[in-house]
Amino acid sequence: MTDATGTRTAEPPGLDLAALRAHLESALPGTTCGELTGSVIAGGKSNLTYDVSDGSRHWVVRRPPLGHVLATAHDMSREHRVMTALHGSQVPVPRTYLLCESPDVIGAPFYVMERVEGTTFRWRSQLEPLGAGRIEAISRRLVSTLASLHTVDPTGVGLGDFGRPDGYLERQVRRWGRQLDASRSRDLAGVDELRRLLESTVPPSGEAALVHGDFRLDNTLVNDQDNIVALLDWEMATLGDPLADLALMLAYDRLARHPEGDGIADASTAAGYLGASEVVDLYAGLSGRDVSRIGFHLGLAFFKLAVILEGIHFRFISGRTVGDGFNRAGALVEPALAAGLESLKE
Repeated sequence: MTDATGTRTAEPPGLDLAALRAHLESALPGTTCGELTGSVIAGGKSNLTYDVSDGSRHWVVRRPPLGHVLATAHDMSREHRVMTALHGSQVPVPRTYLLCESPDVIGAPFYVMERVEGTTFRWRSQLEPLGAGRIEAISRRLVSTLASLHTVDPTGVGLGDFGRPDGYLERQVRRWGRQLDASRSRDLAGVDELRRLLESTVPPSGEAALVHGDFRLDNTLVNDQDNIVALLDWEMATLGDPLADLALMLAYDRLARHPEGDGIADASTAAGYLGASEVVDLYAGLSGRDVSRIGFHLGLAFFKLAVILEGIHFRFISGRTVGDGFNRAGALVEPALAAGLESLKE
């Protein structure tokens, strides 16, 4: 992966490499041939990802964030299960090697997977040097990957019990409404109207599919031939309405184009990248799914993002955030709400 940052060390934060090596040798004898070094792979905002090497081979290790409290919010077995099930399907995922659900080895559950060579494109400045033609090809392949994911038969790959697709949209509206109530600290134009409209216009769900939950270009790896070679970060995956993935990807793109959206990944704004209507049309053609109710799904996606951003803002003003950029989250909440209302009324 080309987005690994930081100096390789024998003790990266949150990962006891000696204990990891001992566990690997016990569970998979002969895996390593020397002492391990590692570095944190930058980019994730939740689970921690490490590039680990014995000097001749590389692996990727995932664990929950440091100091997390709720194990259910960072379920390593869930990520491991879905990628293991999808390996060998039309959806590109890394090969998984080992799951450790006990916190006794490194202080938290973790899993080990293949390191796939590729680039994560998060920013327009990374994509633009490729030129419009290659950028268009990458964006088309991203949509194709999404359509491929949504054509996987969950039961056929052993994921028939991976979620509760019945009532998925209603539960999403309730869930994000409760999240809003938990972090609401100020008056927000449009928030109550958007919530009421979502609650009163929930459409019937489409045929259930495996939903990634955070599908976007910067959760993939792209190789030198501009192919999507891995879809990553499955912590939000479940069974549900597949248009949720499509809508969230489009919502991220729209917020990245807003004047206050400089903290949102903006690779999708590069010249050559498919526009929103082109993405929807291509997805519909490849998946065969009815996208006529995409407006509701966009409204829900913007509501979800608004609630997440408001939660970040609430933690920032409460002095409970560390790092840069959190001060800007609050400015995007009302634009997200306005975009959600516009989507529902179109």
